[in-house]
Amino acid sequence: METIEAYLGRKHEEIRLLNGCLRNPADLPCPRSVDEVIETKFRLTAALRAEHELQDWKATETSWSATACPASGPFTFSYDYQRADLRVSGPSFYEPGRGCTSEAIYTASGMAAISALLLASARLLAKGDIVVLSGSYGETLELIERFVPHLRLVTLRLPLADASAPDGSPRILLLDSCISAGTFEAALRCDGEGLDLLIFDTTCFAGRSGRIRRVLRWARRYQIPVVMVRSHTKLDSLGVEYGRLGSAVFVAGREGAEVRGLTAERLAAETRDAVRLLGGAALPAHFPPFVGSPAYWASTKRRVAAILRNGRSAARLFARELGSLSAELHFTHGLYVTLRGKHAFDEAGARQVAEAMSRDLRGEGYPIRHAGSFGFDFAATEWFHNATTDEYSVRVAVPDLPTELWNELAAAIARWWVTHQVGFGRA
Repeated sequence: METIEAYLGRKHEEIRLLNGCLRNPADLPCPRSVDEVIETKFRLTAALRAEHELQDWKATETSWSATACPASGPFTFSYDYQRADLRVSGPSFYEPGRGCTSEAIYTASGMAAISALLLASARLLAKGDIVVLSGSYGETLELIERFVPHLRLVTLRLPLADASAPDGSPRILLLDSCISAGTFEAALRCDGEGLDLLIFDTTCFAGRSGRIRRVLRWARRYQIPVVMVRSHTKLDSLGVEYGRLGSAVFVAGREGAEVRGLTAERLAAETRDAVRLLGGAALPAHFPPFVGSPAYWASTKRRVAAILRNGRSAARLFARELGSLSAELHFTHGLYVTLRGKHAFDEAGARQVAEAMSRDLRGEGYPIRHAGSFGFDFAATEWFHNATTDEYSVRVAVPDLPTELWNELAAAIARWWVTHQVGFGRA
């Protein structure tokens, strides 16, 4: 159990890390409240972004100045017109893998990364299957259905069948970090012999998560080329959403496996061209300047651990207090839960309920907001769509808060949810 005093001391370390990236750091005392923590961190983030613009004023889209040396903390950049050939030098957002080599291509968002990757795959595969698991990210599935015609979408549900294609077609597995814990574990028990490529969306796992290591070991066992796609806006910027940033990391295992001519190296080259032609390159200003140091990794580890602890306690409380009104309490990432109404929601209804609950509980003094992301120092609510079942619910993103305060807020959410059943949702 983390006390408010221990929490404020830990947050002071995060604030010192952000503050230390400024050219002229301010003299900031230890914060005295959760609200002060949140406000100070977001103000420092805004100051860092403003300072970057003032410092790198020569580094324009057309790269007109030969003396421009764009950088953001430990990251340095080189590029010509429109960043079509953007090269990034700096620390990895992942833990370095033993016996593996990798190449990172940075993009303007997580969706830009997976879009470029899937479109680039058409250069290497005339047709094939892309296997997805129940609960995968809805916008990724929409992207495949609408804009990736060479890949046939195949959804597997528990219990998982053999992942290999019955007709011998090339087969890609999309493993998403937002699926349920049971589905994730079942996937890692499957035989991967019939797979030609693994696309692993790691967005909901910390960059040094043991689950990432487990997936990479599983893929190496079957000599499957791996591409890790990620949005860095979520867990990689200390909860302050520094800027929109995504990446595709191409992992070559120990064996340097090649299946049907599909290698990480060839796919990386085609993806790089797709990013260039689609105009999806990353913005140097969106690379957090505080990434990569031992202090950053220590702070990130402690933040995520606190969120996971809070998530487990919330799942137990909601299961006990809400019963069937709980939609999914055991996502494999542990970062949020979803709640359903007595009557089915549509998108507008779920959004309205998320906003109303946040407004009411915020009015009672709790650190909760209506916000469409997760990994914050405050609880965040938003509508949620399960693309597999086509059901709408309300997502409650678990915050990094001291234990007692979060337990009080989780209990308040449960009370609000039960109290407001009459009148929301649609029959």
